[in-house]
Amino acid sequence: MIQGITPFLWFDGKAEEAMNHYVTIFKNSKVLSVNRFNGKVLTVSFELEGQKFMALNAEPL
Repeated sequence: MIQGITPFLWFDGKAEEAMNHYVTIFKNSKVLSVNRFNGKVLTVSFELEGQKFMALNAEPL
C-alpha cells in the first residue's frame, strides 16, 4: 500500500470559505468533510484533482 502526504493548510477563520473557492476552480474536486466545534468550523477536508487536502481554522501565532 502506498501512503501519500496530505497537505494541511492553516487559515485565520476562513478555511471553509477557501475550500469552497478551491473546489469551484478545479475540475474533479469535492468537499469531503466539515468538522465543527461549538458551532464554528474547526477543520475541513477536500479533494482537488485526486489530491486530498485538510485545512484548519486557527488564530495567527
